[in-house]
Amino acid sequence: MERKNVNRGFKKLRVWQDAIALYALTSKIFSKFPFVLLKVASNSIDAAQSISRNIAEGYCRRGIKEYLNHLNIALGSCGELHSCYESYKEAAQITDEEYESIDELHYKVENELLKLIESLQKKQKEDNWEDSFQEK
Repeated sequence: MERKNVNRGFKKLRVWQDAIALYALTSKIFSKFPFVLLKVASNSIDAAQSISRNIAEGYCRRGIKEYLNHLNIALGSCGELHSCYESYKEAAQITDEEYESIDELHYKVENELLKLIESLQKKQKEDNWEDSFQEK
C-alpha cells in the first residue's frame, strides 16, 4: 500500500531518488572496506545518506528559507562525499570501476541539486512560493 500526503512530496523529486541510489551504491562499495577502515567507510556512507535526508527535511519544513538551507547542507554533503571517494581512489582503496560508478551518479545528483537550488532561489526572489498544505 502506497502512503502519500503533501509532506511526502519529496519522494517525487528526481534528485531525492538519485540521492537514495547514490547512498545505496556507496554503501555497497564502502561496506567492503576492512575493519581498520570501518570508521572511514562509515563516515562516507553517512555523508552519502545525508544528501537525501537533507533534501527530505528541507522539503518538509515548507518554508523556502529553511528548504534552501537544507539543500545547501545536502550540497555540502555532496562535497564531503566527493572528497572521500577521490582520496580512496588515490589510496587505491577502491577500483577504477567503483570510482567511475560513484562519480557518475554523484555528478548527476550534484547537478540536480544545483538546479533545484537555483530554481528555488528564483522563486524566492520573485516571491513565488506557496508554503501552505493546501493543494491547488
